[in-house]
Amino acid sequence: MEIICKNCHQKYTGNYCNNCGQSTETHKINWHFLWHDIQHGLLHFDKGILYSLKQLFTRPGDSIREFIEGKRVNHFKPLSLVVVLATLYGVLYHYFKINLLPNVPAENLNYDDFNEWMSTHFSWITIATIPLFTLGTYICFRNQGYNFVEYFVLNTFKASQKLFAHILLFPLLIYFNGTEEIQKVTSFIYAVDIVLIFWTNIQFFNKISIAKAFFLSLLSHIIFLVCFLVFTAIILILTGRLTL
Repeated sequence: MEIICKNCHQKYTGNYCNNCGQSTETHKINWHFLWHDIQHGLLHFDKGILYSLKQLFTRPGDSIREFIEGKRVNHFKPLSLVVVLATLYGVLYHYFKINLLPNVPAENLNYDDFNEWMSTHFSWITIATIPLFTLGTYICFRNQGYNFVEYFVLNTFKASQKLFAHILLFPLLIYFNGTEEIQKVTSFIYAVDIVLIFWTNIQFFNKISIAKAFFLSLLSHIIFLVCFLVFTAIILILTGRLTL
């Protein structure tokens, strides 16, 4: 039986439109539709956020390499995943009023304003740092057969991996919030980040030795830190949080 697609008005037969791919069955938008969308778009274990997060913490480098090579149907979109996790982290950061720099005197920096600005712009800040990570990766691993955009995808997934680890460790920030011990907590979380980065890179770049992948990962991270410091200084100056 010939069907007219509700999306593009193309005539077709079968279960899917051969022009735009929309399914023949379109359900009424109601509470059942929303719950189904949440289950299959975000929480479905075999396809969505949970699947991507599971892969990022069990076989990160292998799963990202497979994604870049075309095995993508089960993964949540990498940039969308970053936005979801960064937004959640930003909300937590704002709600619990996390202060990572308690009792630190500074004439040129208002820490309360800075913390507020960080929490409200966290998702954008996270996305903005991905090209900085990518630049370091591209410079150090440029002979491994991947282009800049593919390295951008790699670092987007690593950003999601890092954000989820931060969310899991967030109770530590709450417990030590406003104390001098919170700086030790942030150092610990940073160490976790480094371990995840090196683990993922060593697994992703499986055609070179572990020692070489480790060394190049270290070098790429140093390049990122230099770029990040320059980037942060520019942002603080432009937003008036830092004066020269």
